[in-house]
Amino acid sequence: MIGFIGMGNMGTAIMKGLLSHGFLPEELVFTDVDEGRRAAMEKETGVASVASNGECAKRADYLVLAIKPQYYETVLTEILPHLKAEEVIISIAPGKTIDYLREMLGEDKRYVRAMPNTPALLGEGMTGVCFEDSAFTPEEKEVITRFFTSFGRMKRVEERLMDAVACASGSSPAYVYMFIEALADGAVKCGLPRKDAYEMAAQTVLGSAKMVLETGMHPGELKDMVCSPGGTTIAAVEALEQWGFRNAIMKATDACYEQCKTL
Repeated sequence: MIGFIGMGNMGTAIMKGLLSHGFLPEELVFTDVDEGRRAAMEKETGVASVASNGECAKRADYLVLAIKPQYYETVLTEILPHLKAEEVIISIAPGKTIDYLREMLGEDKRYVRAMPNTPALLGEGMTGVCFEDSAFTPEEKEVITRFFTSFGRMKRVEERLMDAVACASGSSPAYVYMFIEALADGAVKCGLPRKDAYEMAAQTVLGSAKMVLETGMHPGELKDMVCSPGGTTIAAVEALEQWGFRNAIMKATDACYEQCKTL
C-alpha cells in the first residue's frame, strides 16, 4: 500500500500520474487536512482517504510525505507512533535530508529522498532520487523504480546533489512557463492571436525538449542548426545575449540553490 500525506499540487500530480500508469486505486491511500479536498479527490480518483496522518502512516507500506518543508517537524512527530518498523518513507521536500528523517523517525525505517516536478501529472515528470541500496531488497527497489517511472523519468543521484536537482528540474517548470508566456506575448505583439501564440510556443518547447532527449545532441549544436548565417534566429539570439538571457537563468538557479539551504 502506498500512502500520501498531503494532496497539494505535487501530491496530486504524483497520485494521478500513478493512476494513469498502471497503479490501481486500491493500492493507494491518502489524507489531507482539507476535508473538502479529500472528498473531491476520492470522487475524482476512486482512491480512499483517511481522516488523519497517523491512520495513513499505519496503513501504508510506502509513505509519501507530500507536504511543504515547514510542516515536516509537526507531521513527523504526529506519525511517529503509527509507523511500522521497516516502513519506507519517501520524502519529496527540498532541504530535508535523510539524516534529518532518521533523527526524527528512527533508524529502523528506510528512507528515499526524491525531487519530482509537476509534469508528473501528465506522466512527463523528472525526478532525482537517492536512497541507500543496501537498505532495500531487489523487489523493493523494483517497486521504488516503478513508482517514480510511472509518472516520468527517474535519475539516481547522490544525496549531496539533491539541491542541484531542485534547480535543474524541481523548480524549473516555472521558468519554462514564464518563457512560454513571454514568447507568446511577443508573438501577440506581432499580431498573432493569443490562443495560437500559446499553442505554438508550448509545442515548440515540447518539440525542442524531445530533440535534446531523443537525438543525444548537445543543446548548443541544436541551437546552431537553427541559426542560419545572417538570418532571423541569430539576430534573436544576439538580442537574448544582449539582454542577459543566460545570466538570468543562472542567477535564478543560484537563488533556488541558496533557498534550498534555508529550508
